[in-house]
Amino acid sequence: MHAVSKRRHQAGFTLVEMAVVLVIIGVIIGAVMIGRDVQRNAEYTRIKQKFIDQWVVTYNAYHQRYGAPLGDNQAAPQLMVNGANFTTGFSGGDMTGATEPALICSGTDPLPTSAGLTRSRETAQGFDLRDLVKRAGITLPPGRGEGKEDRYAYLDTNGNPQEIRICFGWNRPGTLWGSGNSMIITGLTPDLARALDQMIDGKADAANGVFRQVGIANRPATGAGGATTPGAIGAEWGGNNTGSMASAVTSGDTYGTATDDDQVMTVVANYKMNQ
Repeated sequence: MHAVSKRRHQAGFTLVEMAVVLVIIGVIIGAVMIGRDVQRNAEYTRIKQKFIDQWVVTYNAYHQRYGAPLGDNQAAPQLMVNGANFTTGFSGGDMTGATEPALICSGTDPLPTSAGLTRSRETAQGFDLRDLVKRAGITLPPGRGEGKEDRYAYLDTNGNPQEIRICFGWNRPGTLWGSGNSMIITGLTPDLARALDQMIDGKADAANGVFRQVGIANRPATGAGGATTPGAIGAEWGGNNTGSMASAVTSGDTYGTATDDDQVMTVVANYKMNQ
């Protein structure tokens, strides 16, 4: 009897016990994955509220205080960002062929090029974004800290560091990613760009609304009889979080070849200002 009892004591787990353990492990893994998504969404919301929105407030405060956008000529206002350095290049009042002034940014670092931004930054003395805001007596958003208020650091979905940077500029009429005065935002992963677009426009559409992807080339075309063919509505943001930093911006449904260790690719957004 003692030997039988000992053998029973040494028996392994039953199928029911193993099934319960597997279920518990699955619940734990699922909770961890959901927790990561919740944490990431919270970070995206924080980026909008603590950084992007604060720079919109700063731009509007400058416009209210001076009655003109950042860097405009107060003696002969052009009503455009960096209007003081505006080169006409248009005739008969048609500004679709106007030469856009350079972007107003902070610091001397070159603008990102891998993200698809082709505009240059203003290098003339007196047109640094941070200096313009400080001279106006407006409190700068915190950003990354003193001297880097135009930047925000975050981690991409692979856990690698990324840096958002903002500039301001003017786009000529007819620009597919938004005409007029805009905030130009670099360093956005496609995932973050879509989240911001959803929060700002209520729909993640790269070619419509005030928040669009720079370089987008998707728009309804006018056909015979004034009819239009759809194409811009529901346009996907180019690229996705499977692309590495070296990847070119492709359609949103094309998967990249990045590994889990690569830095995620970034895109550029144009956020149209309301004045």
